[in-house]
Amino acid sequence: MQSQNRLLDDLAKVATSAMGTLSGVREEVEAQFRQRFERVLGQMDLVTREEFDAVKAMAAKARAEQEALESRLAALEAQLAGKAEAAKSKPAKPPAKPRASKPSA
Repeated sequence: MQSQNRLLDDLAKVATSAMGTLSGVREEVEAQFRQRFERVLGQMDLVTREEFDAVKAMAAKARAEQEALESRLAALEAQLAGKAEAAKSKPAKPPAKPRASKPSA
């Protein structure tokens, strides 16, 4: 029985050692994968979240300004159209008579 216990103890030690080795290999593989992934991302032309949010805010501000300018332009065009209609509805003035020029002495 003594030899079976020693054999089981040796097997347990080998299994524990193998698990430790596999755990180390797994950590190494993860580190390599992470490093390669970061390198690939670094080579891609990607923006950071902060840059994206800044551009998004700028676009929203530009959109709001554009809408304000569009409404202002529509109001000015309506005002101009109203003046044009008023000018059309007024009777035409007769042409002014030319003034007689004074003879030079």
